[in-house]
Amino acid sequence: MTLEVPESKETQSTAVDEAGEAEEAVEAEEVAAVAEIVLPVLPSSPYDLPGGWYVVHSYSGYEKKVKANLETRVKSMHLEDRVFDVVIPMEEVVEFKAGRKVTVERKKFPGYILVRLYMDDDTWYAVRNTPGVTGFVGSAQKPVPLSRREVERILGVRKDDESGAEKKEPTFKPAWEVGETIRVVEGPFADFNGIIEDINVDQSKVRVLVDIFGRETPVELNFDQILKY
Repeated sequence: MTLEVPESKETQSTAVDEAGEAEEAVEAEEVAAVAEIVLPVLPSSPYDLPGGWYVVHSYSGYEKKVKANLETRVKSMHLEDRVFDVVIPMEEVVEFKAGRKVTVERKKFPGYILVRLYMDDDTWYAVRNTPGVTGFVGSAQKPVPLSRREVERILGVRKDDESGAEKKEPTFKPAWEVGETIRVVEGPFADFNGIIEDINVDQSKVRVLVDIFGRETPVELNFDQILKY
């Protein structure tokens, strides 16, 4: 009968050390493999993305529905490798609501949608025949993509947070237009109706023609003193 000689403590310790070193080596290889993975860097300009940007006309007020319809159609027709983006251009604007300034998102171009794609017969047909789309802007048979300047003006250019660039303040768009009838809600002319003659965005004031005793009198009012009639 052969007797098994138990391993010494030194032998056991050496085996443990070798196993630990092997595990560390495997971990090091995994870290190195991850480090070699290069994440794609998005270009600063949306114009430099694959495909061209085209303008599509839709029924005003149905832009979100048309966007959803088009995205569904692209998937069902397996065109994901040729139709990449469907964008409703938005902008932040300051409006007066109930006498207070509020920042809201508004469509830049109501009734229009941007689509980034490689133009061919299939993609043209898919977009043109999407419910709610009335057509491409430009030539009906051969739409022309937007230029770099147009794309960057509409969609902007990405800037790194570390660049220190200040965030662009939202633009202010009054809820009224010159020639529009409004109602005065505050001040000595409260409950009078008037017609806007001039709008001063910088000072948040309007000049309104108010009918006083049968005579139109120009009155300067703050934005929070008037409401749409």
